[in-house]
Amino acid sequence: MDIWRTRAPVSSVAAMTALMLAEPEATMRVYLERQLRSDGFDVLAFPSAELLPRAANPDVFVLGEPEALDRCRVPDCPVIVLGRSDPGTKVRALERCDDYLTRPFVYEELVARIRAVLRRCPPRSDVVDLGPLVVDRSGRRVLVQGSEVSLSQKEFALLVKLATDPDRVFTREHLLRDVWGYPGYSATRTVESHASRLRVKLTAAGLFGWVVNDWGVGYKLRPPGCSGSPACTSSP
Repeated sequence: MDIWRTRAPVSSVAAMTALMLAEPEATMRVYLERQLRSDGFDVLAFPSAELLPRAANPDVFVLGEPEALDRCRVPDCPVIVLGRSDPGTKVRALERCDDYLTRPFVYEELVARIRAVLRRCPPRSDVVDLGPLVVDRSGRRVLVQGSEVSLSQKEFALLVKLATDPDRVFTREHLLRDVWGYPGYSATRTVESHASRLRVKLTAAGLFGWVVNDWGVGYKLRPPGCSGSPACTSSP
């Protein structure tokens, strides 16, 4: 178990901030879960990232295994990794996470870093409004110009992922990991087939050119030069 000093009282963070913890060491996991709950977090704790519920939607994720970044689906939220002091491990992790805390650590520093990363990241909304396209995550609804579009579970999950950053190209491997839970490279064509069906449905609803295929790289949601204006919904 890591060594840290006896903690002093820490002021409570915003009540009921949803925090997910994946910590392989049982003693540490129990300790952190208890202390974080006492500081106002709504905590779900698991021994490994592989056991995380795929539908989970936390505000912040604390991961006690840097290697899990490469083999597991990571929730779409700020991620803090707890890991050893090895510089190579830390550099690789920071390419995929928002902060890295070296073991052994002081509990107060972990809470301070959680609070800092939440301040840096804008609050997530259950509704993503992109003008002509509105995605309601909690209600699992998609509206195009006010009309509802019916999507399958995976089509919706793919749309939600792309909508988190509509002008960013998400690599095929990124989408396979975060939407389908694939740990690494796979020859499956599921990303391509789901993206194609999603594009067809959005086009039929009036969104022409959305779900853009960047050949050899991956997919993004919004067409170039489109900022959600009515022109983005008209036929070319």
